This record gives sequence, C-alpha cells and structure tokens, in this order.
Amino acid sequence: MKKFISLEALNASLVVCTKCPRLVQWRQQVATVKRRKYQDWEYWGKPVPGFGDPNAMLLIVGLAPGAHGANRTGRMFTGDRSGEWLYRALFEYGFASQPESISRDDGLTLSNCYITAAVRCVPPNNLPTREERQNCFEYLRAEFSLLPNVRVLLALGGIAWETSLRLLRSFDVPIPRPKPRFHHGATVQLGTYYLIGSYHPSQQNTLTGRLTDAMWRSIFAHVRATIDYLRFQQEQSE
Repeated sequence: MKKFISLEALNASLVVCTKCPRLVQWRQQVATVKRRKYQDWEYWGKPVPGFGDPNAMLLIVGLAPGAHGANRTGRMFTGDRSGEWLYRALFEYGFASQPESISRDDGLTLSNCYITAAVRCVPPNNLPTREERQNCFEYLRAEFSLLPNVRVLLALGGIAWETSLRLLRSFDVPIPRPKPRFHHGATVQLGTYYLIGSYHPSQQNTLTGRLTDAMWRSIFAHVRATIDYLRFQQEQSE
C-alpha cells in the first residue's frame, strides 16, 4: 500500500488517476455531453475524493460517483437524488451541518462522519469491473489508514459491503466464515469495528419502494445508537 502523509496528499494523487481507461473515457464523455439541465455547469469529470471529518467514527462507503451528481460537482453524493436522501438523514441524525448538498462550495460540513466509495470514477451503468474495483482499492486502504477513529462502517449496497469486508480483512481484522451476507439492516461486529448494511439510496431503490423512508431512517437511528454506545464505552474506560 502506498503511503500518504495526509488525506490532502492522498486526494491530490487520486484526482489525477488514469488507471482505468474505460472509466477515464466515460467520466469525460459524461462531463462533455452533459445533461440538458446542467449545460451551464463545468463538470468535475475526474476521480472524486472522499469528504468529511478526518476524526470521524462513522465511515460511509458508497458504490461510485453519480454521472450527473458527484461526477458533475466533485463531491461525494452531491447534486443528485441519492445525495438528497443521504444528507437529509445525516442532518437529521446530527452528522451534517445542513440537510442538502448542492455543490462543493455550499458550506456543508460533516461531523463525526466521512464519506467515500468503492470506486472513485463514474462507471457505465453503475457497474465497475473487477479490475476497476481493484485499481481503486488501494486508494480506499490508504484513506482508511488516515482515518484512525473509524469504528462504524455503513455500506450502501452489496458492492460496498463486500469492499468493506475486504478492507477490514486487509487490516488484519478477523472475518468469520462463511462471510457475513449483505441485506438491508445487516449488522456484524468485526473485531473493534461494526459493519452495517443498507440498500443504496439510488432512484432504482427509492422510486420502486425497495428502500422506503422508514427503512432508511431506521438505518441512521441504528448508526446513531451504535456510535453513542461506543462513545459511552470510551468514556467509561477513561
């Protein structure tokens, strides 16, 4: 794993990455053609770095940037429907300073939460290849090593769940066999970490009712309670 001295150094390397020719071509094509409603935007069109509080206990792992969301704005879950669901919940449960995320300079800050993704460039049809996921994995490992207080990982979707398990295993966290399986609300303690799974707040899930507002809120209530419990344990041991 390549060593970076800071998240800033990591992100500076990440945003110029060209390891995956298919993703480079696609992210640039999306940024050039644009969606009609965003014709006046200068699309980001590059790998999207993580975002949030470097002292966070909560790490949210998504799949990849949205074509006209993070690939446009340059910030994770910013500027699309998935982000509307995510930041509204983060605000409600005390992790975000405001309930919406529109652009990189909208003033939003995160508290005790950091957001990342398994893949940092928008993939065609939201389906990164195994090789593309592998190319991005070392960035995720480096990022995780620079977030020393993370204790809870929230995986949004099956790929994020598998990536989170692999991430923890790469840091010598014991993973039981058979591996914990993904489902909405899945929760497993792995060493000193808690991994929680949720359906991704994509339109494919939210517009079809596969993920309801009540289901989504229940995940964040669970995350909040888990972090509060861990904080209480820390205070008792001090």
